[in-house]
Amino acid sequence: MNLNRTGRVGALCWLAAAPIFLVASLITGLRWREPAYSWATHNISDLGNAHCGIWDTTRPRYVCSPWHPLMNTATLATAVLLAAGLLLTWRILGHGPVVRTAQTLLLLATGGYALVALHPADIDENLHVLGAVLIMGMGNIGLLLAGFAPRGTTLGRWRRLTLTAGLIALAGTTLFAAQQGLAIGVGGMERVAVLPFPLWACALGVLLAEAPPLRDLALPAST
Repeated sequence: MNLNRTGRVGALCWLAAAPIFLVASLITGLRWREPAYSWATHNISDLGNAHCGIWDTTRPRYVCSPWHPLMNTATLATAVLLAAGLLLTWRILGHGPVVRTAQTLLLLATGGYALVALHPADIDENLHVLGAVLIMGMGNIGLLLAGFAPRGTTLGRWRRLTLTAGLIALAGTTLFAAQQGLAIGVGGMERVAVLPFPLWACALGVLLAEAPPLRDLALPAST
């Protein structure tokens, strides 16, 4: 397999998305004071809340995220990079109904990232929840479906990686919806549901970026 310039840019977009999201989560969480941010108790969305106060009737907790603009900006950047990666690698990953449906569902998930970034939970909970449903619902179904891409396609070459990511994501989504944190807390379980897609995209970006560009292919010598 080899990439044209468009595909290589798409791979680089995918490669950058997860690190931006994770670094912003870490920095924003470390800026919390009294109480400190808990990766097991607090949701990812708590990092983006614009106001301080008790939040959530299901699991009441105090939320105060002074660097929420950083988190929301990084989440929006993640949405743009994931969407760009999908669109720029659209034809490269393969064809057929399975691949196209998976790509469409994953593209909907990138819209979910944009929604949760632009509408923090304490500003517009309905749109924020819709974004979360797109990420953990449509996106994770799309990720699992991508694992069934035909082996003859580019996407099908990494079936084991994709299926593993999709199964983990859907298991995390199911347990998070049931508010079951097991040993890592409900907040930790939310990360199991959310992170497989951007981490998978990052891994795929690395694999695609390692492919030789079209201009590097040697032409047969004329005789």
